[in-house]
Amino acid sequence: MKLSIIIPVFNEEKTISEMLRKVNEIKISGVEKQVIVINDGSTDATASTIQNSKLKIQNFEYTEHSKNQGKGAAVRTGIKNATGDYIIIQDADLEYNPEDIRKLVMPVLESAIKVVYGTRLKRLPNFSKEERTPQFLLHYIGNKFLSLLTSILYGQWITDMETCYKLFPKKAVEGMRLNARRFEFEPEITAKLLKKGYKILEIPISTKPRGYDEGKKLNTFRDGTIALWNLLKYRFVE
Repeated sequence: MKLSIIIPVFNEEKTISEMLRKVNEIKISGVEKQVIVINDGSTDATASTIQNSKLKIQNFEYTEHSKNQGKGAAVRTGIKNATGDYIIIQDADLEYNPEDIRKLVMPVLESAIKVVYGTRLKRLPNFSKEERTPQFLLHYIGNKFLSLLTSILYGQWITDMETCYKLFPKKAVEGMRLNARRFEFEPEITAKLLKKGYKILEIPISTKPRGYDEGKKLNTFRDGTIALWNLLKYRFVE
């Protein structure tokens, strides 16, 4: 099996080198990796940092957007360049630990499962320093609501629709019209996979939440409202 790991990046000069090192260290028996990095118009030292790191990585693809277009647009570019049998998305900010990719891949290798999500929400917040902030709790509640709405609208129980970790077959998105430019990619791909009849297996993962002062780009209210609209649109309109 060949796995394409898509990494959208925007102004992550502090984390991208470590992220690429961790991704490069992933070794799964029977799995060939393709690492695809999309620099989405970064204005810091992200580009030069990637250039310094890429020589250490086999089967590495690098693409730059001349200006920032959004995570969804970057992921769509990555999908176009993917040559793997399966695709997984990895954020560049170290919130998600690349070591968890193995957990998501194993059910595909060992069973008939085709789509796997990494869920952060099969538990309550543990109120560690990172998880007791109003920002985290607001995002947690909003994601819980959107995941519940997804479950009701599309007929499958989902606990973490907004997760970055989505593993799916390349053939599932071939011919699929994807429109998202920003974070609305998460509800769009979920809605369209479910409408095509794919069942989603969720595997618990660990994360290290970060705040806006550390570079977090998601706006809970704005992006949550857009996600709500997209879930309704793809269920009843498109």
